[in-house]
Amino acid sequence: MSERPDQDFVEYVVKAIVDNPSDVETTRTVDEMGVLINLSVNPADMGKVIGKEGQTAKSIRTLLRILGAKNNARVTLKIAEPEGSTKAISEKATEVV
Repeated sequence: MSERPDQDFVEYVVKAIVDNPSDVETTRTVDEMGVLINLSVNPADMGKVIGKEGQTAKSIRTLLRILGAKNNARVTLKIAEPEGSTKAISEKATEVV
């Protein structure tokens, strides 16, 4: 059995969802706050990983939290934003005065 079942779980699930499984990368860091798993995917697959209204990402995080509880650890998933992406700009920021 692996020493990092949480990271293996994330890789397994995400690779099954995306179109480019070879581009899925995870890193695992442990500190006093718990375990942090950073997930990086192909920019074309971000929508599949996040899902409609964030439901897929929320579901992965919920299952990961359960896995962490089983191993007495707090596990957090951070999905890396791809380079060159633009977050939604609020209406106030685009308002011309």
